[in-house]
Amino acid sequence: MANTSSRTLRLLSLLQTHRYWPGTELAERLGVSPRTLRRDIDRLRELGYPVEAQRGVDGGYQLAAGASLPPLVVDDEEAVALTVGLQTAAQSSVDGIAESSVRVLAKVVQVMPARLRRRVEALREMTVPGGWPAASAPRIDPGVLTTIALACRDNERIRFAYTDAGGRESAREAEPLRLVPLGRQWYLVAYDLTRHDWRSFRVDRVADPEGTGARFRPRELPATDAGEFVRNALGALPRPHEVEVVVEIAAAVARARIGRWGTVEEVDADHCRVRMTSVSLDWPTLALGSLGAGFRVVGPPELRDHLREWAGRFSRA
Repeated sequence: MANTSSRTLRLLSLLQTHRYWPGTELAERLGVSPRTLRRDIDRLRELGYPVEAQRGVDGGYQLAAGASLPPLVVDDEEAVALTVGLQTAAQSSVDGIAESSVRVLAKVVQVMPARLRRRVEALREMTVPGGWPAASAPRIDPGVLTTIALACRDNERIRFAYTDAGGRESAREAEPLRLVPLGRQWYLVAYDLTRHDWRSFRVDRVADPEGTGARFRPRELPATDAGEFVRNALGALPRPHEVEVVVEIAAAVARARIGRWGTVEEVDADHCRVRMTSVSLDWPTLALGSLGAGFRVVGPPELRDHLREWAGRFSRA
């Protein structure tokens, strides 16, 4: 059995989903008796958490809706360090770390005093990453992630602007279900109220999400879970090519010519390694031609065939 402090934190985490928990199910989750559960509930109330109880055979517990939670018990420096650390982890590609960080960050921001929230936002907005961004790993705004995460948790409809793969922009209103980190991307699984169907949205293409205040009862998802839904949706799309070449040119020159559409690593003073991700091989072919230097294809093998086809076409012209 977990010690009292860790068990109380686990109980609070379950209650903060704002769902109604039957007493028997909650006690089973925590591995305690109903009597111990009641004592833990009383301990939370003493700390200021408004836990409502329903008595009887089907009795249970729920955190009061709309109640103000006690302030976060950390000092200014600790709160800023905690939030910035979670924002950084939220962009991690490590399995499990990113998803957990978003859930925790949503809770932390919710209970943080406005004074600290302003400090954290100022630090986030005035910080610029210094690394070269990978085309296959677009930067995700943690503020967008946490807004969506809260809406998913609270079953609240959201509005947002969305840019599809073709560059077309549209205004959407949806019932968000879950966030799914998959590979180097984040996806929102939601019921699109305009299209009247389930959709998966790439979060890096979502802008200005906001809650509408309207609650909804979750619909039945046509898949076992949100992860399976996203995998099925992506399975119908062309798989992107991971292009890697060694170019006979200085890394600085290659970066200036390719820009953000690829990553460039220095091999030596006169050679660099270029990586690009693209559904079509036409774009990498054009980009490599624009470098004005010789290169050796590392992969994929089909790029070599594509280059031969283009070379023959140009030769005949």
